[in-house]
Amino acid sequence: MRAPQAQLLALLLAGVAAPTLAAPDLAMVARITDEAMNHGEVVDTVAYLTDRIGPRMTNSPGMRVAERWTQDKFKGWGLTNVRTEGFDFGRGWSIESASVTLESPRRMSLRTIPVAWTPGTPAGGITAPLIVAPMKKPRDFAEWSGKLKGKIVAISFPRPPADATKPAFLRMEDKAIGELDEFQQPVTASDDGDGWFKFIQFGKQLDEFLAKEGAVGWVRMSYRDNGLLHGEGYQHRDTPKLPGLELTAEDYRRLARLATQGDVTLTITSQVKFDDSDPNGYNVLADLPGSDAKAGYVMAGAHLDSWVAADGAADNGAGSAVVMEAARILAALKVKPKRTIRFALWSGEEQGLYGSANYIERHFASRPANPDPVKARLSYDFKLGQYPIEKKADYNLLAAYFNMDNGGGKFRGIHAEGNFAAVPILQEWLSPFASMGASTVVASPTGGTDHEFMQAIGLPAFQFIQDPLDYGTTVHHSSVDTFDHLRPADLRQASVILASLLWEAANADKPLPAKPLPTKPKMTDPFRYEDPDKKY
Repeated sequence: MRAPQAQLLALLLAGVAAPTLAAPDLAMVARITDEAMNHGEVVDTVAYLTDRIGPRMTNSPGMRVAERWTQDKFKGWGLTNVRTEGFDFGRGWSIESASVTLESPRRMSLRTIPVAWTPGTPAGGITAPLIVAPMKKPRDFAEWSGKLKGKIVAISFPRPPADATKPAFLRMEDKAIGELDEFQQPVTASDDGDGWFKFIQFGKQLDEFLAKEGAVGWVRMSYRDNGLLHGEGYQHRDTPKLPGLELTAEDYRRLARLATQGDVTLTITSQVKFDDSDPNGYNVLADLPGSDAKAGYVMAGAHLDSWVAADGAADNGAGSAVVMEAARILAALKVKPKRTIRFALWSGEEQGLYGSANYIERHFASRPANPDPVKARLSYDFKLGQYPIEKKADYNLLAAYFNMDNGGGKFRGIHAEGNFAAVPILQEWLSPFASMGASTVVASPTGGTDHEFMQAIGLPAFQFIQDPLDYGTTVHHSSVDTFDHLRPADLRQASVILASLLWEAANADKPLPAKPLPTKPKMTDPFRYEDPDKKY
């Protein structure tokens, strides 16, 4: 039923009087799009990071090269206050060569990679019999006591191959994106990461047990099939005693089968190098200065470090290159935002978000140390249950933070992380990009990367929704994380959107709304159970 004319006029007048969101700066969006699409350098940037510099594990030679090169690029594009901020990390580690040879019952080369931060073998390698001795918890040690002297130990159970039930490469459909729009209970309590802590501690306990028993080295099975290797390790602060190597799932299963039929002999060779010249990891920072020093700043970030099995292209050369391209675009347009725009390339993300956590503690807010001295020297995860949170100088200066670290797929929207007040603003800023496939704001959070600890102290920090491509099924942390798995058109699209959102946030009348500063909860959930699917 139509409303009478007078009622319609009243409604229109009320709409004029009501506060409205500022429309996106479409003229600026057009300039950004032209610069990115017709004069862009994001593909050249990520190609240099991956093909020429290669893997960038924190404090490795490759990472040191990347730290210098990215600073030079920022300076060449005209950014200011280009610098590094150091944080305590530990010794560097890099791979020179590695091999595993099956000597008997037949001779063949096996596919392998050293496990990060494990020591090397003597130059000629180690030849010894293999024993399959799966151990998942300290209680398993008793079964193998007295049986490992002089042996190379296969420490994991030979998991059987699984049927592929999902597509290896995926573009998200609208339905799948919509399913992300579900509010989740904010986490303000913590179990001090007990499961994660036990997982880390078991690695140390296992190494000590093997060394005490006289084992000469160990091998483990890759967690993916199809010849993929990973090589992650988490013992950079306490160097293991024995060399450890990862084998492809197929080669590992073959060894396990052979060991049930008779004796198996291997030669393992691992030539690695430790670097103790500088124990600090370094975040790379650069600014596009704003016109109002009192207005605070906005940030974009991605982690520059990677694992070492391949070139760290999707994780996270892609994110680093997009952040750098957003900086280049805005500098090339010679714009002057109201707020300073800061670009961050984090280090130490893969070992526990060390770089971004250090920036938080230095600039935004601090938490008390974990009362357990062992946990206190590990990652920031073990501080999440500690209160009170004490704000620092920059806490109220951060107007927005945008992070990219879900591979190289194009942006499809953004996670609002349960920040209700930010939703309509983010929707408005994304509205010009519906034709590019990125217009959705969802309530759900996403974790495991550098915006996470900012969210944990209430700051307006956000991660983008991205097309998965083959990131989760194949590429993530694997030996095929190379340039070939990136899509140049996706990187250009992401660069346009990131630069545009930074511009909107830098010139908005007000900072993006923040969530309340978390405080210690009155009680924890008595019905929380351990997740049986966790690998630890």
